[in-house]
Amino acid sequence: MNKPLQFPLAVRAVMIDLDGTLLNTAPDLAEAANRMLAEMHRPLVPIDVVMTYIGNGVDRLIKRVLTGEMYAEPDEALFAQAKPIYERHYLAGVSLHSRPFPGVVEGLEALKKAGYHLACITNKAEKFTLPLLRDTGLHDYFELILSGDSLPRTKPDPLPLLHACEKFGVTPGEMLLIGDSQNDAQAARAAGCHIFCVPYGYNHGEPVDKLDLDRVVQSVFEASQLIVKA
Repeated sequence: MNKPLQFPLAVRAVMIDLDGTLLNTAPDLAEAANRMLAEMHRPLVPIDVVMTYIGNGVDRLIKRVLTGEMYAEPDEALFAQAKPIYERHYLAGVSLHSRPFPGVVEGLEALKKAGYHLACITNKAEKFTLPLLRDTGLHDYFELILSGDSLPRTKPDPLPLLHACEKFGVTPGEMLLIGDSQNDAQAARAAGCHIFCVPYGYNHGEPVDKLDLDRVVQSVFEASQLIVKA
């Protein structure tokens, strides 16, 4: 049993997940998926189903859309056909409907004002991540943006979190990750970082309160009120 934490937590840096934590990207991800399926003359997928597919990068999302299963592998030729179609449609509408969740901008403002190092860490490829953050006005809050193709491994591997710690010159115990999924919780625990999760994101349809977390927070702003600058 973990020793109960004392709040506010003393940290020096905060990392925040993108899809399902900062931004509601599901509408644009689903629209790109269904435009891909329509172009390939395949059945469309409801947005609530696509929401359960989000969280392991675009390749896995495409595979889930094609197979209807979380970890099945589609025919290689089918996937090779589908991927450029999906990427074309998603790049064209990457921020069409994606918006910050309530409390995100207020939380980022509070964290910035308090002087924390801020990083955005996502499994989304950089060619989608950067325009999405710029279009939604969030890009300039972050000193460091790590995308799914920035490093050799992605969440739930701890590498991106440890890379951020090194970049900011902090120990893992001085870092907080705010996320929305098991990917985030596993990465944080493996790295030795603190972890808060929001309940409104894309945890494959499962409630986050079942995960190994330090706290469930209702918003990024609430998270900002539960920490203090170390």
